[in-house]
Amino acid sequence: MKTIEFDFLKLTITDAVDIILVALIIYYIYNLIKNTLAVNLLLGMVIILVIHWIVDALNMNLLSSILNQFMSVGIIALIVIFQPEIRRFLLLIGKNTFLQQNKAWWGYLFGSKNIEQNNLIRIKPIIDACKSMKKSRTGALIVFVKFYDDQLFANSCEVIDSKISKRLLESIFQKYSPLHDGAVVIAENKIKSASCILPLTDNDKLPPQFGLRHRAGIGVSETTDAVAVIISEETGEIAYAKQGRVRMNVSFGELEKLLNKDF
Repeated sequence: MKTIEFDFLKLTITDAVDIILVALIIYYIYNLIKNTLAVNLLLGMVIILVIHWIVDALNMNLLSSILNQFMSVGIIALIVIFQPEIRRFLLLIGKNTFLQQNKAWWGYLFGSKNIEQNNLIRIKPIIDACKSMKKSRTGALIVFVKFYDDQLFANSCEVIDSKISKRLLESIFQKYSPLHDGAVVIAENKIKSASCILPLTDNDKLPPQFGLRHRAGIGVSETTDAVAVIISEETGEIAYAKQGRVRMNVSFGELEKLLNKDF
């Protein structure tokens, strides 16, 4: 095996491949957990680990023994705490997302103009439905997810798995439809489910006029990589929630750009 020799180390080709693979795994894990509550949990665990080292160095036996008991179940705690992220990571691998993303990158590198045009064609029925529902002041909550988690969504939703269309979205959110309460979830270029019950945000600093739709849209964007389009039933105003933040009074031009970027 050939080696690259430095003054202080010897690096083989196998070592280089090993480092690159570990870096790729860390990168994809970071993409899965960034801007979610998992980052705060991971930071908390790192802080506990640092405190454990300091306590050991200072010979604080009582506190050290307590932390040792906590650290002894660290692997089990990691699996329990990061169970949603582990599911998403395995789902990502199972659906060959790495390969699909690489194909998209190759298209961008070779200057393919069809990618953006095709995406705009996918978005058009959604924009048209939002225009119609804004005009009629029909309340709506549309959630876009990169990876559809059956356990997270299907258990609390009515499964549809249908092609995206303006009329279908309008009929779902029509006031007398049995599916109008809850959210529509869109993934893999399909309306996957409707009437979904989503976790509400715990943020107590939101404006008082925000109802359950806004709080559910913000909540799902806090805990997952989803984005949400919310149409107010009272005002017809369109809001866009991402990473726990909400953008109000979104125009249709802005909505098209945001969805083209995130969807």
